[in-house]
Amino acid sequence: MTRLPRVLLWLCLLVPTLGLAGETLETADSGTTADLRVANRTLFTFRATLLGETPAVRVQRAAAVIDEALHGDDEPRVSVDPILNSQLVLLGGRRAFIVSERDLGPTDSDTRTLAEQAAGKLRQVLAETREARSLRFLAKALAWSALATLLYLGLMKALGHGRNRLSALLPRLMHDRTRQIKVGQMPLFDLHHVYVLMDGLLRLFYWLLLCLLSYQWLSYVLSRFPYTRPWGESLDLYLLELLRYLLNGVLEAIPGIVVALVIFFIARASSSFCRHLLVRLARPGTLGWLTTETLQPTTRLTSLAIWLFALVMAYPYLPGSGTDAFKGLSVLLGLMISLGASSVVGQAAAGLILTYSRTLRSGEYVRIGDHEGTVTEVGVFNTTIRTGLGEVLTLPNSLITGSVTRNYSRVVQGVGYIVDTTVTIGYDTPWRQVEAMLLEAARRTDGVRDDPPPQVFQTGLSDFYPQYRLVAQAIPSEPRPRAELLSLLHANIQDVFNEYGVQIMSPHYYDDPEKAKWVPREQWFTAPARDPDKT
Repeated sequence: MTRLPRVLLWLCLLVPTLGLAGETLETADSGTTADLRVANRTLFTFRATLLGETPAVRVQRAAAVIDEALHGDDEPRVSVDPILNSQLVLLGGRRAFIVSERDLGPTDSDTRTLAEQAAGKLRQVLAETREARSLRFLAKALAWSALATLLYLGLMKALGHGRNRLSALLPRLMHDRTRQIKVGQMPLFDLHHVYVLMDGLLRLFYWLLLCLLSYQWLSYVLSRFPYTRPWGESLDLYLLELLRYLLNGVLEAIPGIVVALVIFFIARASSSFCRHLLVRLARPGTLGWLTTETLQPTTRLTSLAIWLFALVMAYPYLPGSGTDAFKGLSVLLGLMISLGASSVVGQAAAGLILTYSRTLRSGEYVRIGDHEGTVTEVGVFNTTIRTGLGEVLTLPNSLITGSVTRNYSRVVQGVGYIVDTTVTIGYDTPWRQVEAMLLEAARRTDGVRDDPPPQVFQTGLSDFYPQYRLVAQAIPSEPRPRAELLSLLHANIQDVFNEYGVQIMSPHYYDDPEKAKWVPREQWFTAPARDPDKT
């Protein structure tokens, strides 16, 4: 470079700096950056307004100089000269563009390094321009591209042939392997489902290899030609960045996964220890509230609490727990649980109340509202009752806690359950006779215990008739269910009343009778009733 152009350049930069400092260097506003792109390559990003020229104007000026040099016959030399605190990128002795301090990006260290990088990219553009003008180079690139295409087609054909052979061998391999994996004499896996799964995995692996092979072929072919070389390089760079990102993610996730596994192993050991401890504490005479009925739900609740605590402790160490997607999924799950779990939580709380209050036990005969039967299971959310009519009732625990429960098995003497029935007889029938007939019907019924003896209670004196209630204890070992026993008891009551000529139909009146309906004293002990004074 001659002395005169250098002096002129110095004067062009120094004069505005000394006299017009306000116009020499201005900071670019947010969003006013401009990229200098030549032949599909980004050479530099202008960020500041320099000498009154905005980044867009600086791009236009630099592009015009570079385009003029590229269309010339000579091969200009690219160099970098420092000027004050800036760097001047020269192209064949002419100013291509200036790199100032205000053009530094967040990751840039100094103007010299940034200018050298831009100059290197400019030299690459010049070299690729010469290659694009060389017919020999283009013919060589076409030959290499054709060879790569033939190799690509051959690998595709070999990949398809290998997939077809594996698909043909897959049924026999699956048949041999699934026959070896058994539980007792039963194969663990279904051959059809295993074949569908393995065939799907084989298809997925085939398409992954095919896409990777196509990606590499396209990247190689684009890199052979100067104009499309930046695209091919960007494809390679993107693949390398993706592999680096995945590898770094796996390596960074290993410590967190190890910590999470340690937490889960500790939780598993704690759950097993608590289970064995609760089994020992459930022995008679240790804890009053921990019995055979409450042992299983207590063990489940303790294990659930331990695992929930372990999950909360291990959550920060799980891969991806800090990402926005993971946080959004957590919020969505929390919202779904909050909206839909109110009834579930209520049912579970009612189940805990039933379990620890021991309102119901398996095998007891109860009446809940209009439903009665033998309790077969007291679950967390519902209770199952089996009636004597061939029905199995599933009652929500919240319904049971909100209803009156009659337990016919809890207060019996010895073993068994209570069976009762109610009849209404007119006032013209002696109450002693009614009680005797009811007791006689109970004695005739198989399955009704004699000890304790059945009893009759007058539970009410209505306007038209008194109410009699027969209460007895049934034998639980009888094969006849409660429904059949009640049916037989009712049949015997009808037979006994018919034998003694007493109607069971309850009277209702629309007018006063001609004679008062009362029972004379001589009829108080009508058979089968017995006079205690005569015995």
